[in-house]
Order: sequence, then structure tokens, then C-alpha cells
Amino acid sequence: MGSFSFQEEAKKSQQKNYVWVNGPIIVGAGPSGLAVSACLKEKNVPSLILERSDCIASLWQNKTYDRLKLHLPKNFCELPLFGYPENFPNYPTKHQFVAYLENYAQQFEIEPNFNQVVESAELDQETGVWRVQTQDCEYCSRWLVVATGENAEPFWPEIQGIESFEGPLLHTSRYRSGSEFKNQRVLVVGCGNSGMEVSFDLCKHNATPHMVVRNSVHVLPRETFGLSTFGIAMTLLKWLPLRVVDMFLLLLCYFTLGNTDNLGIRRPKTGPLELKSAAGKTPVLDVGAISEIRSGKIKVMEGVREITKNGAKFMDGQEREFDSIVLATGYKSNVPSWLKGNDFFGENGMPKTPFPNGWKGEKGLYAVGFTSRGLLGVASDAVKVASDIADQCTTIEDCNDISSTYNHVRP
Repeated sequence: MGSFSFQEEAKKSQQKNYVWVNGPIIVGAGPSGLAVSACLKEKNVPSLILERSDCIASLWQNKTYDRLKLHLPKNFCELPLFGYPENFPNYPTKHQFVAYLENYAQQFEIEPNFNQVVESAELDQETGVWRVQTQDCEYCSRWLVVATGENAEPFWPEIQGIESFEGPLLHTSRYRSGSEFKNQRVLVVGCGNSGMEVSFDLCKHNATPHMVVRNSVHVLPRETFGLSTFGIAMTLLKWLPLRVVDMFLLLLCYFTLGNTDNLGIRRPKTGPLELKSAAGKTPVLDVGAISEIRSGKIKVMEGVREITKNGAKFMDGQEREFDSIVLATGYKSNVPSWLKGNDFFGENGMPKTPFPNGWKGEKGLYAVGFTSRGLLGVASDAVKVASDIADQCTTIEDCNDISSTYNHVRP
């Protein structure tokens, strides 16, 4: 590596379209970006968040359905250093969660640079500086924190004939309420938490949802005897092996939800917690959909073989007509589209190193929000990343030495 001077880079920040960042650059102003910025601030390390939209938590604000609530109790969904208001319910609504994030940003005086679309980010091998290019300028820093998360872009599946459908076709990122589909026959492709909840929401607005269940899936009751099923599992794991806890959960499911195989929803052979740990596949937490399936208000369909101009053909030979199609097929990471020349992230946009060590790459590269463990994983990674960067700040001529030259330059 060639010789490098932080002062020289800071002087370049006086040039047009160049910004030297006195601390790490964080890409993404969702929960992950806010959490790591707050943890850094607590350690007196400045940072700069680049966000492509015009608000924090744009996924939650702009791409979620009205009925959405946190799937886990709020005590499992706190970001570091700041809890929820006592008057919030156990399962905050999406609007309450957004309010919590806005208060979080205000509490730690986090002010992202909005409307900054990162076109590329790459390590300058000669100087060891990360150069992040947006449509406006180039930002440079010793550290880069990727906080765009696992859900940056909607995932659109390849289904034969999908372009021929003549009715409304939308991803759940554009679905808001079943009121738009009253009295319609709606095909919901996907049976994860979103697919189940959208199907349930459609029922409540007098639509007739047909939910596609292509693969096996674990469905757990969100609560058991008034207690969080997830909370019960976490408590049991303190004393019992994972597989024993899985056996308990499956027994619990049988008594509360019945045999879901009879409803067309097959359970995987691997237990829910073991499957989550090994493959990152999240079990569905039932909020009422199973009851509607049992009553026949939600129809369970096998995999889609082909979409037609007015409906769909299924793997079991059935063919049905539908007024609308909703793709509850989830999201994907967009990291490969802009992070260049690194071996830390795989082609799927996820860190190659599995949890719990996927938060740190090489040469100042970090990742927050890629654990497949929700907000608990976000909080864990944010604390680790901030501590690691703060430790470096005590050993190199960085943050405080150039603060007077740079002083938080913004474009």
C-alpha cells in the first residue's frame, strides 16, 4: 500500500464533488444504518449515512401494507441504547415503529444525506480509502459500512406467462390494503409471513384469496396462552438443547393449530429453530390466517405452473381465473449492483461468512443487517461494528486529528 495522509484527503474535500468523511460512510438509513450510527456516536466517532430515498426507513414507510405490525414483541426489536415508549403495545404497528425510528434518529442527532443513490463503492488499493460514488459527488473514508440489508429490492420470480396476465399484477411492496380488491379473486404467490398476512387481510375485505404454497413451511402461533411463542422458545434455549425446544414447539403447534398438513401446508422435516439456524428460513407466525384457511375463506393452491391472460395453471392440473395477482415473494439484497471488487459478499448479496461472524470484512469493510435474524441481529452487529471502528480510532491519526480540517463537510 502506498503512503497515505488523512490531511491530504481532507484538503481534497474543498474541491467540488469530493467529500472526505471524518469517520465511516454508512450506506442505508434503515434500522441497520441508524443503529450503527448511534453506537458510533456514543463512542464519539462521527459517521455519514447515505440514503437513496428522502426519508429514513423507506422500506417501512413506503413499501409495507397497512396491517403490518412487528412480528415479535417489542422487547426483542429494540435498537441499541434506546427503548420503546412504555405506552406502545407489545406488537407495535408499522406507524409506531417508524415513529420509534424517527425518535431514535432525533435522540442521537443522526442526519442522513438523503436522495444520494450509491452508484458504486470500491476500495482504492493504493491508499486504502473507500471511494463511494453517488449521482452528486464522491465520498471517501477509511471505513465503509454496508447497511442496506437483506430487503433492499423486491424479488420478482420467473413464472412462465407472467407477462401475459391482463389484470393487476403487483408485488407486496405496492400492496397497502385489501380494500382495493373487494369481491375479487386474488392469487397470492407465496406463503411466508407476508403471504399469510396479505391473504388474511384480503379475507377481511371480502376478497377471495388463493394462496400458493409451493414448498414446506413451519407455521407457529404468534402467542401461546398470552405469551410470545418466540419468547418462550428463547427462554427454553437457555436450559435445553435446540432440538428439544424444536420438539416442544412442534407439539405446541399441533395442539394450537392442528395438523397443517391437512390444510395443504406441509412442515419441513427439520425443526423450526434448527432450520432457521442452518438455512436462515424464518417460520411463519400466525396472526389468524390458519383459521381462515380451515374455514375455507383462504384457498391453498399448489405451485404455479403457468400464468395465463386471465388466471393461472397449477402443478396439480387445476386452472383458475383471477382478477388480480399479488406476489408475496419477498426481497433481496442489492449489494452486488454497487459494491465493486470485493470477496466479502456473495452473488446473492449476502456476506459469505455465516452468522455470527458476517459483520466484518477486510480493510475497513463492514456489514450490518444481513444476519437473517431481524432486529436482534441488527442490534448485535451494530454494537460490534461500532466497537471495532472505535478501537481503530485510538490507534491511527484519524477522526480527531482532521476534524478541524473537515468539520463534517456536506455537498
